[in-house]
Amino acid sequence: MLHRRSVALVTAVVLVVEAVGVAVLHWVLGVMVERQRMSLDGLDPHLMAVSAWIGGAVLGVCLLVCAVPLFRAALADRPPRRLARALLVSVAVAHGVLGAVVAALVSWAAFATLMVVLGLVVLTLVSYGPGRPPADTPAEPSTDTPAEPPLRPTTG
Repeated sequence: MLHRRSVALVTAVVLVVEAVGVAVLHWVLGVMVERQRMSLDGLDPHLMAVSAWIGGAVLGVCLLVCAVPLFRAALADRPPRRLARALLVSVAVAHGVLGAVVAALVSWAAFATLMVVLGLVVLTLVSYGPGRPPADTPAEPSTDTPAEPPLRPTTG
């Protein structure tokens, strides 16, 4: 099915772009903290900068790991397996929670961006949901009821 493959591919690309954006944002924040040379309640500025860089790297890698099963699903048209589905559900929940925080603290545009990513992840999960065979699997006829012969027109 072309629809679900394209949605999975777009979602994977969006998660990769988000991973790069999060990593770059944390790197910039770390550089800013280190160049200011100001301590926050006695904390070492270098330690805060390194913490920002590590946090950005961890979040970026997490988003990249979540994009891998989406690329696999898009290329092979196979649904994500159990662990991959759990990862995708966790990234969807994280986007929902972050969306609520961002709506209150940042801007509505950032909220809308997070909700678009959330919608893409959920749409991918639903389109590859249980009960939907892969596109290359032939549909089996139902064996619940025997096939009845077609009705013949009557003349009369």
